[in-house]
Amino acid sequence: MDPPFQEIRLQLPSRLNELKKIEHLSERIAKKMALSGDEQDNLSIAITEAVGNAIVHGNKKDPRKKVHIVVRMKKECVEVSVRDHGKGFNPNELSNPLDPQNVMKENGRGIFILRSLMDDAWFSFSPEGTTLTFVMKKKN
Repeated sequence: MDPPFQEIRLQLPSRLNELKKIEHLSERIAKKMALSGDEQDNLSIAITEAVGNAIVHGNKKDPRKKVHIVVRMKKECVEVSVRDHGKGFNPNELSNPLDPQNVMKENGRGIFILRSLMDDAWFSFSPEGTTLTFVMKKKN
């Protein structure tokens, strides 16, 4: 009998050059899950955005602080959790990048894009930091 899920755990220092490892991670997931090219691209964008936000906004690029990534691959979906050591924020206060007054702003697009690419996404906050979890259901 197959286990209910396979898990990959990764811990990265908060340096932007570590994002190169995310491409390899998404390739590894795509291979194990037999994802389509579009699914792999969407997952790669989402993980890169989540880890990049954790490095820049959560951990303030402090390489002593780690970004913790957990990937759970189930038969029908992939669930990814990205945790940083940041104090958090109010996700309801994120501005909509499609509003005319926000179109030219540099920030605020990543979570919007991630939510549009994934089937579900949510935040949790604790004394240990902020965790973003998102799920992509396999299409085929």
